[in-house]
Amino acid sequence: MTVVTISSRYQIVIPKDVRERLNLKPGQQVDAVPFRGRVELIPVEPVESMRGTLRGIDTTVPREDDRL
Repeated sequence: MTVVTISSRYQIVIPKDVRERLNLKPGQQVDAVPFRGRVELIPVEPVESMRGTLRGIDTTVPREDDRL
């Protein structure tokens, strides 16, 4: 476990080993989420990174006769 200190301006430094494991870059955004008494920092992924994730999905949907 890595411990960090909150500065007088409520800032923290993410330790190097954590930044490297999560591949965080300068200027990258993270979402700060309060959860069960703790703060989780979740890296924000650009929408473009989702491109192609649904390739090959079955898009056939049974339709009712009156819904063509």
